[in-house]
This record gives sequence, C-alpha cells and structure tokens, in this order.
Amino acid sequence: MSQGTSREAPGRFRFKEQKIMRRVCLALTPALVGGVYFFGWRSAVMCAWVMAWVGAGEWFLARRRGDPLTESALVTGMLLGLSLPPTIPFWMALVGALVAVSFGKEFFGGFGRNVFNPAIVGRAFLYVCFPVAMTRGFVPAYWGGGGGFLHWTAQRTVGTLDAVSAATPMWVLRDYGYSTPFLQLLLGNIHGVFTGADGTRRVLAAGSVGEVSALLVTLGGLYLLLTRTAQWRLALSSLCGAAGFALLLRHVFGVAMVPPLHWVLCSGALLYACFFMVTDPVSAPNDRTTQWIYGALIGAFVVLFRWKAVFAGGVGFAILMGNTIGPSVEMVFRGRAKRGRTKASPARAAAGGGVGT
Repeated sequence: MSQGTSREAPGRFRFKEQKIMRRVCLALTPALVGGVYFFGWRSAVMCAWVMAWVGAGEWFLARRRGDPLTESALVTGMLLGLSLPPTIPFWMALVGALVAVSFGKEFFGGFGRNVFNPAIVGRAFLYVCFPVAMTRGFVPAYWGGGGGFLHWTAQRTVGTLDAVSAATPMWVLRDYGYSTPFLQLLLGNIHGVFTGADGTRRVLAAGSVGEVSALLVTLGGLYLLLTRTAQWRLALSSLCGAAGFALLLRHVFGVAMVPPLHWVLCSGALLYACFFMVTDPVSAPNDRTTQWIYGALIGAFVVLFRWKAVFAGGVGFAILMGNTIGPSVEMVFRGRAKRGRTKASPARAAAGGGVGT
C-alpha cells in the first residue's frame, strides 16, 4: 500500500492500482448484497453514486498535484455509502462524499497522508449537519422470498404506521426499553412493530445499509484477516475494548442501560467499524503496542457513547477520537523505545570493547 513518490505534470490522468484496496471492496460485497436484499436496489445505486463522487473528487484534487487517482477512493466511497441510512437523499450523500474525500483525505496531501479515516469524516459531517435525515431515515428490512431484490426502494409503511420515522435497535433499547431479538441482529432481518415502555406502538428499523447483518459483516471481516489485508491486532483490540468495558459497566458497576455482551457486539456498526474502519492502515498507528491501546480505546468509547452521548450510535465519533489520540500515544511509545536503544548502545559498546581487548 505504498503511496509512491513519482509525480507527473498536473492535468494528466493516471490511475494507481492497489490490490489490497480491491480486497477490501471484495470483503464489503456480502454487506452490499445484503443491503440490496434488506432495502431494495436503491441502496446499491446510492453506494455507486457515493463511490463515483469520491472518485471524481479525488481525481480533481489529486491531478493538480500530479498525483494519480487511487483505488482507495473506491474503498472510501463504498465504506461511506454502506454506512448511510437507506432513505438518505442523493444530494446529501453527494455532500458527504465530497467532504470525505476533500476534508478527510486530499486536504492533508492525498493518499497515505490523512490523519482521520475519510469515510468517517464524511459520515460524521452528515450526522452533525443533517441529524434528522441521519437518525430518522431508517426503515425496517424486507424479509422472506425475494426481499428487496423485488423492490427499488425500502419499506415506507408497515400497516398503518410510518416506517420512515422508525427507530433503530440502539435507539429503541436506550429510549424505549425494547430489546431487538438477537437472531435479527445476527441475520439483519430487523423489522416488525414493538410497544415501548410508554405504551406507544412503533416500527423497528434496521439501521444503515451495510451494517445491519452481523453475520455478513463478519464474513467480510474474516476474509480481510485471513488474507492479511487488515491488521488483526486492531480488529481484536477494538472488539476486546468494547467487550471489556461493557462487562465492566454492566456486571461490576451495575449499569443496566448497557446491554448484554452478545447484544453489544452484534448491534449497530461495531463489527463494521472494527473490521473495516479501525483497521484503516493510514489513520491507524503502526507501533504494535499502540495498536492494542488504540483499538481498545475505540471499543471503550463506542460503549461509552452509546450509553451517555446524544447520538445512540457513537461508533463514528469513537473512531475520530481514536484517530486524534493515536498519534500521541504512538509518539510516547516510540520515544520510550528510542531512549531504551540509546541507553543500551553504550552498554553494548563497552561489552564489545571488553571482548576485543
């Protein structure tokens, strides 16, 4: 995944092939196919729309520096597109795509120089600027038969209830006290009507396009790990961080608002983030010790934000926090290692001199 050092005159179109990025797109394919099945063909078109605009934005900005368009743009667009609600307007997705590629990547100097995960930057921007569309644009999943393969768009009504204003499992649990069945979280067929603690009947929504099925996301994640495309320490540490902090809060401090472990791991975007976002090789640290700390902090932040933050799904903001803290932690450990080598050098030199004489 080296970014290369050669540059040519601005204006000439060049394309940099990256096999690793192609593997990430392949690993995301099960989630994309699942998104179409759960929400209709509009989801695939939306994902392609975001990928196209991310690619166009990178080409426009990179060519001015004489840099090529890279396949990483496809990964950024695919990650962002799959993390959006299935009913988000196309123009909002376009805004998120341009923010992701410009503020999240190109303004730092292009591929290999960005501090933050570009897809998360785009999603966080949409979350803050368009909170209604990003939190109330979720709908229940199609299930049975051909599912969404027989439909263009997602379900808009369930019986007499408006499905567009439905609540996702994270919001439902925190605000209405209803726990979505675990099998639905695992498969992704999150749908139906529930009665909350306030006695009101509401529609249960499934979440973002590519994040709803823990099984499909895990299949793609395991492919990344088995092909050594993603760093296993980053994925494992983030999962362990979330699991450990959830167990601590629930069973040691008695915080009933924190759900059981299996629910924590399989709900929301946690698995999607741990396999595909936290393992971003550019924004993540390279030092092995720092990788464990970095991933564990992100996992703990996810649980904390789900419990206390305004937005129940705090995965994106947890990763941004990790991106911010990671370089400082890595600098500390690299500094210690350098000082250790410096102190050891005179000792080795003395030992060598004694033997030589």
